[in-house]
Amino acid sequence: MISAAKPLKLAILTTDNREHHHTYEERKVWFGTAPEALLQGLAGLPEVEVHVVSCTQQPMVSPAKLAENIWFHSLDVPKLGWMRTFYQGCIRATRKKLREIQPDIVHGQGTERDCAVSAVLSGFPNVLTIHGNMNAIARLHHSRMGSFQWLAAKVEDFTLPRTGGIICISEYVEDLVKNAGVPTWLVPNAIQRMFFEFPRAVTPPRGRPLLINVGVISERKRQVELLARLTALRAQQVEFDTIFVGVADDSPYPRTFASRLEEANRNHGGFQHIRKLDDNGFCHLMDEAAAMIHFSNEESFGLTFAEAIARGLYLFASDVGAARFIARGVDRVQIFDLNDWAGLETGVRNWLAAGGDRAPRPAKPPAEFWQTFHPEAVARRHLEIYREVLKTAS
Repeated sequence: MISAAKPLKLAILTTDNREHHHTYEERKVWFGTAPEALLQGLAGLPEVEVHVVSCTQQPMVSPAKLAENIWFHSLDVPKLGWMRTFYQGCIRATRKKLREIQPDIVHGQGTERDCAVSAVLSGFPNVLTIHGNMNAIARLHHSRMGSFQWLAAKVEDFTLPRTGGIICISEYVEDLVKNAGVPTWLVPNAIQRMFFEFPRAVTPPRGRPLLINVGVISERKRQVELLARLTALRAQQVEFDTIFVGVADDSPYPRTFASRLEEANRNHGGFQHIRKLDDNGFCHLMDEAAAMIHFSNEESFGLTFAEAIARGLYLFASDVGAARFIARGVDRVQIFDLNDWAGLETGVRNWLAAGGDRAPRPAKPPAEFWQTFHPEAVARRHLEIYREVLKTAS
């Protein structure tokens, strides 16, 4: 049992994005937006001591602490110890470090890489969060046997029934894991604190309203299909500019997107692709934009969608994943069936024609939204879950 006077000692296993993007020379540690937001919330809770553990294929310069109550441990694991051996090197290195830390509970962040399987095989009570269901993604891409996504789905199948519980970020994820046979809790991902607290930018009026799309350039986010609809609107003399924000690799889909974007600019102008923005840049862009279009075809939880609501943006979205859950109580949203491209096109046209881009933006999101997605509120709910798991384990 944990003494009431003693902080709960938590180990969070997550991916250091310097490893994910192979930018080993960077000195600043950074994580995915969801783990980052959770850590921001935990940093405000003195009743918990947090140890973040991340594996890397090359040694990196890292700080010992990320906040007053958050320590960071970067573990060097040779390439052989990763997916080709089902993360045996990561599992062993993590177990060794956790034996030194002696956490009360381990939280594996995501089933995409080593985090979940290392948590399950850590030897300590553990819970998992699924950010992207690898089985669903493998089915979506018809992943061939032996491919990374196929293997990741197999690792996910191994981990889910063996954890102490699964924190589900949406009802969509909850439905996907209902047959795992372990406790589940519905807790949305937190939104980073800046989206609630960063001062609203006062920007001069644009010549044309700005529409934005944020997400990795990929088949799942469907930027090529969205671009086709937007260029069709521009051909009908509907006036607006568009900025796409998202990392693009050298695979066929991003190359097709780049080619179509060049063609759209030759024919109409006003289209732009930005690969990456810093935190402040995201907030400024959202404050400058009139609306966001988010028309993914598979999504466990649309963090970008929720971030836009926090900044008061108008939203056009596909009815996928947690879209309706996130938009509860929010008026400035239009949600369409998954493949209703004609409906989206009509919705954007009518909204602009009615002067929707000039409507005043709310000063802050609804109170229920704030209480559901603010980092500290989400961190406190996690703390309740950790204690529940430990009580059951004891």
